[in-house]
Amino acid sequence: MVHLGLLGAGRIGKTHARTTRFLDDVQLVAVSDAVPEAAEALAKDYGCEVRTSDAIIAADDIDAVLICTPTTTHFDLIHQACDAGKAIFCEKPIDLDIDRTRACVDKVEASGVPFFTAFNRRFDPQFAHAQAQIASGAIGNVEMVTILSRDPSPPPISYIEQSGGLFRDMMIHDFDMARFLLGEDPVEVFATGSSLVDPTIGAAGDVDTASATLRTASGKIATITNSRRATYGYDQRAEIHCSAGMLRVENRFEHAVQTATARGFATAPTLNFFLERYEDAYRIELGLFAEAIKDGTPVRPNARDGLVAQAMAEAAVKSLKSGRAEPVQAGTG
Repeated sequence: MVHLGLLGAGRIGKTHARTTRFLDDVQLVAVSDAVPEAAEALAKDYGCEVRTSDAIIAADDIDAVLICTPTTTHFDLIHQACDAGKAIFCEKPIDLDIDRTRACVDKVEASGVPFFTAFNRRFDPQFAHAQAQIASGAIGNVEMVTILSRDPSPPPISYIEQSGGLFRDMMIHDFDMARFLLGEDPVEVFATGSSLVDPTIGAAGDVDTASATLRTASGKIATITNSRRATYGYDQRAEIHCSAGMLRVENRFEHAVQTATARGFATAPTLNFFLERYEDAYRIELGLFAEAIKDGTPVRPNARDGLVAQAMAEAAVKSLKSGRAEPVQAGTG
């Protein structure tokens, strides 16, 4: 049994707490949150204790911490957990500043604690199956990857202002997925973006409509497009063009029944948002994290995977400003 401490009782913290109910080998022991009422409500729902973050990290009855707090708190919590010898499950991004992210990676690797960067989409059965097909060689060598990721509507402007921007907050998932499917690290990024959905997003210095083109050292190419609005629902697709064929990952819908009338064919709406679309992925990733802790095996994606995705986001931010392709610089000290 792996005993967990949950830091953060917000939306993603509640998601991971709910996931523990489906896993026989994990137990949620305690939760903390800056808003006491949020921690108390979650503790009541899941039969765990309310403790401070410091107490959870120092506790002898907790094996690992789930860091689901705002990104600005991750740096200190990661360093505390490393000093306490706790395994770490950390939501992305590790930090909004690339140098602080490198410092976290150095700390994690020096301490030797297991560290899992929560890029949950790797564990979605559809994307995982596509990557397994690539790894088997069944579809030949990857040449081009296309990823489309569009939210049904933009988040509140208060979230945008503290998110670090679309490339660091939203597209970072797709940067990691591009690496996952390409099988190589991109060496340069060319990005462009606009504010077409909500003028207040542009006024806040961010974009809501963006694309990025990635190139690896061997010449493989990935193209990512993001939008903060899709009037038809949550849009998550990918196409992997290979030397012996093509793989396509489609959207998931509320049900698989098509209706046909004289007006044509109709399908159900897509699953509502990321919590529904990636429900299986959240369960699988947390289960594998717990399994790795019990077995003493390496975890992936790890801290360095989080750093590389962050470096790709930083290159995209620079490219948006410079108007040219920028190198991906992910080295640590």
